Amino acid sequence: MFKLTPLPYPYDALEPVLSEETLKYHHDKHHRAYVDKLNELITDKQIEVESLDDLLLHASGEIYNNVGQIWNHDFYWAGLCAKANKPAAHLSAAVAAQFGSMKDMQQQFNDAGLALFGAGWAWLVVDSSGKFSIFCGGNADNPRRHGLDPLLVCDVWEHAYYIDYRNDRKDYLSAYWDLVNWKVVAARYAQLSCSDDASAVGARAEIARRG
Repeated sequence: MFKLTPLPYPYDALEPVLSEETLKYHHDKHHRAYVDKLNELITDKQIEVESLDDLLLHASGEIYNNVGQIWNHDFYWAGLCAKANKPAAHLSAAVAAQFGSMKDMQQQFNDAGLALFGAGWAWLVVDSSGKFSIFCGGNADNPRRHGLDPLLVCDVWEHAYYIDYRNDRKDYLSAYWDLVNWKVVAARYAQLSCSDDASAVGARAEIARRG
């Protein structure tokens, strides 16, 4: 059985960008509902599960919808922080080489997130060759299903921002950057950068093939 991952900070830690009320509803109600539903589904269907990652890559239908939401939310919360920090120099340089500047990347990210119809997620990702791109997926979609490695994500489901921003997704996306934990993003990127051996590349290629 899966358990709801606790927030890595107090409920009021992300104020004023995201209120305590938002985190309590978002994490304790919406996020928890996906965990509870997944446990119900795997129990009813008597599915033997090795890990959430295994389900993320191989599940389908209603089970995947809940798995994707759980994985995406865990990744989202872990990438935010109470105190703003700056991107590491090597990460900024890598992003700038691809997008022109960190600011340009953020603008393209915001534009893509704003253009996403309905509910979903906006991601900064890296492909198997090391190329950065912006990936937007509807509902519970996850870039790992498409052979891409995620570095950061913004939840653009309305429940992520409606209490604080009403229907203004644009303002929410702009404010999101004040919460990004660039230390976590840099660590994710460094892990990928150090995993460019043949087996790692082969694993990512297999994920892409299955997706």
